[in-house]
Amino acid sequence: MTATTVGLLTSGGLAPGLSSTVASLVEHWMLHDPETQVLGYRFGYSGLLRGDSLWFGPEIRRHLELLHDLGGSPLGSSRVKLTNAEDCARRRLIPLDADPLDIAAQQLARDGVTVLHPVGGDDTAANAKQLADHCHSIGQELTVVALPKTIDNDITPITQSIGSASAAEAGARFARNVMAEHSSSPKTIVIHEVMGRDSGWLTVRTASEHLDWVEQLTRLPELIEPRKWGIHAVLVPEIAFTSNSVAAQLESTWNRQESANIFISEGAGAAMVRRERQNAGQRIGTDAFGHPKLDQVRVGEWLADELALLLDAERTLVVKSGYFARSGPANAEDRALINRCATTALVAALDETSGIVGQDSDQEDTIGVIEFERVHGGRRLATNSAWVQDLLARVS
Repeated sequence: MTATTVGLLTSGGLAPGLSSTVASLVEHWMLHDPETQVLGYRFGYSGLLRGDSLWFGPEIRRHLELLHDLGGSPLGSSRVKLTNAEDCARRRLIPLDADPLDIAAQQLARDGVTVLHPVGGDDTAANAKQLADHCHSIGQELTVVALPKTIDNDITPITQSIGSASAAEAGARFARNVMAEHSSSPKTIVIHEVMGRDSGWLTVRTASEHLDWVEQLTRLPELIEPRKWGIHAVLVPEIAFTSNSVAAQLESTWNRQESANIFISEGAGAAMVRRERQNAGQRIGTDAFGHPKLDQVRVGEWLADELALLLDAERTLVVKSGYFARSGPANAEDRALINRCATTALVAALDETSGIVGQDSDQEDTIGVIEFERVHGGRRLATNSAWVQDLLARVS
């Protein structure tokens, strides 16, 4: 088939590589057929519902390489659930009593889009499947080929999603600076909160990269002690803990150096902390997909308050690398992954095969088109895997 008009959108939270993915997809379509028209919807499915878009004209096409060096999304992003009509109407994305899937399909038809490339996580993939199914049910031609991005790296069955490697690298770079806060005052606890709702993958990968740096430090008696720059506890959603168990784990470190550094996933212990806060009368909101808002749960702050009492700390500091880590450009590892995914996405679109393109763990990590039915989020970190156990053994 020849796709006369291709639509692009980025959806969900930011991740490194969104900008590069947009550029790579357009570059691949240009190489295939320079006459192909490419339309970008601003701010994800929100722009699709509102008819807010831009054409990738000659000027943009001549300078696509500029996008590879930038973070964020050149198209903008948003969190929109196409089956949540009430939320879409409340946000004035659709008229009252309208069906978001109908509105989206009608806009695609008006724009002449026959191929849609959504770039996002598992919620974006769910939207993509529902939109593809809806268009099929009304006889509208549409091939939906999604690309996976998430810094959490928690999409099944995708081994590694776009942006996760870059985010870990950036988070470790962030940690190199903030871990210096251990020296700001006696008896200090530094808690580095890393993004990751259901999976501790990013926390563990970030911690591993930080420890790689720490282990290269040269010890200088009385002045430079690498262990003070290290990590003394790693807390992830997959491993249960209490404030007492963390304090016990830190006891020997605390007695030795009167400082401690902790890496914690934003979703680690979140259900426990959420219950405590709700029992205290605090309201915890949810997003359009029904996920509790973790910035209202604040597990890092809860842990800091608990440990301050248990360890008699003079100072606790909670720092969050999330926005720094997710908003940067793709690194070399992600750039290579993006290029391979874009190549496969083009072939899939030409074959009229809908799905999400990524490293399929069920097919020995080969990059292919994965049926939407096989895709879901919330994959847990395999804590018994060798690389995770190696990291935990390095924490002391």
